[in-house]
This record gives sequence, structure tokens and C-alpha cells, in this order.
Amino acid sequence: MPTLFDLTGKVAIITGSSRGIGRAVAERMAEHGAKVVVSSRKAGPCEEVAKIINDRHGEERAIVAPANISEKEDLQRLVDATMAKWGRIDSLVCNAASNPYYGPMAGIRDEQFRKILDNNIVSNHWLISMVAPQMLERKDGSITIVSSIGGLRASTVIGAYCISKAADLQLARNLAAEFGPSNVRVNCIAPGLIKTDFAKALWDDPATLERSTSTAPLKRIGTPDEIAGAAVFLASPAGSFMTGQAMVIDGGVTIN
Repeated sequence: MPTLFDLTGKVAIITGSSRGIGRAVAERMAEHGAKVVVSSRKAGPCEEVAKIINDRHGEERAIVAPANISEKEDLQRLVDATMAKWGRIDSLVCNAASNPYYGPMAGIRDEQFRKILDNNIVSNHWLISMVAPQMLERKDGSITIVSSIGGLRASTVIGAYCISKAADLQLARNLAAEFGPSNVRVNCIAPGLIKTDFAKALWDDPATLERSTSTAPLKRIGTPDEIAGAAVFLASPAGSFMTGQAMVIDGGVTIN
């Protein structure tokens, strides 16, 4: 294992890791030597992912800790379970998010808007606040928030989601400034359109897919694995001088 990307001995929590980007991150971090905590709302899908990881490596590299990101108590149980099992958390990837509404801002209901803000911003703040103290004490750690290029540009159909992702970019900057003196780094990954169930409304229809890729230099959408590599980089020695930044991975959409 090249030491630049070696995660051997590191412990990582990845939220929303039963599928999509989160699952790819968990699998690739484990591939690079990390012990990973697979977490999403339902235990069953998490257990399937953990079994695949453990069978692949012939040892226990993954455990399951289900958590609903909207419940603060669930997030605390996630952190407590990780600490009880492995005694430390070296890397946190806040990947889980919600978007219950597709359409113009004028049509969004209050409860939908609040759910987006709570799940995509407040829950990240909660979880980071629970994980960061032991990182700050050890003067070592990496926190990655999966934001979106939606946080960098306007949208007529996922406006509230974009607002929440813009806030995540600023959350990372603020915390990077606070935690930097203790050698704890905080960054964002800002994916473009990725082929996941979460983003299905934006790529499943051929006309929508054509619009989504028409301005992309690569003329396609991305895959979860094409985001996972960035998460490995940020958690590894290769990313040790990077903090407060947003890694845009979008096939070039935002340059046009």
C-alpha cells in the first residue's frame, strides 16, 4: 500500500453508506486499510454492505451502526458505538442528506423546507460536534461533508436543497478555521450529477439527462466511485495540507 493514501489503522464513520456515494466511500476506505462504520436509517442494507466489505478482506473491517440523521440521540449512539468498538474516530464523512421536494421554491411546504435544512445542515453540525472533541484532543482528524455543486449555482427545481448545500460549504470553512490549530481538517466534496437513487429524478428521464449533460465537457454523469476517491484522498496523508476547501467533481459542468 503506498503510504500517501494508506488508511491502515484509521477508523471512519460514513453516514448514508448503505448505497450510492456513501457505500462507495465505505468500500474504498476499507480497501485502503480503514476500519469503517456503515450507517444509514435501516440496519438491513447496512449489514449487507458490511458483509460484502468483511468478506472481501477476510477480516472485520466494517461494523454497522444504524442512525436516523434527523434524530440527535441516534447520532450520539452512532458515535458511542464506534468509540466502544474501536476507541477512536479518525475520519468522519457526512454524506447522508434529504431532498423531499422537487419544484419551484414557491411550492415548497414549510415542513419540507425545514426537513431539508435540518437533515442537510443541522445534523452535520450535531454529528461533527460529537466527533470532533476526541480529534481535537489527539490533534489529528479529517472531517468531510458531501455538499454539491448545487451549493455553487442556482436551480429552479431543487432550490432548497441548493441552499442547504451552500450552507455546508460555509460550515466546512468555519470549522476548518476553528479546528485547524489542532490539526483537524474540514473539507467538502461538491459532486455534480452522480448516478445514484438519490439523484434519480435528475437523470432517469432521457430529456432531463440530456439537459443535465449538455453543458458538461465530459458529456456524461458521474458514478459513486468517482467521488469515493476524493474522500480517500481527504482522509489520507495525501490530503493533510488541505482544509476549508470544496473539491468540485462534476465532469466540468461548472466551468461552462
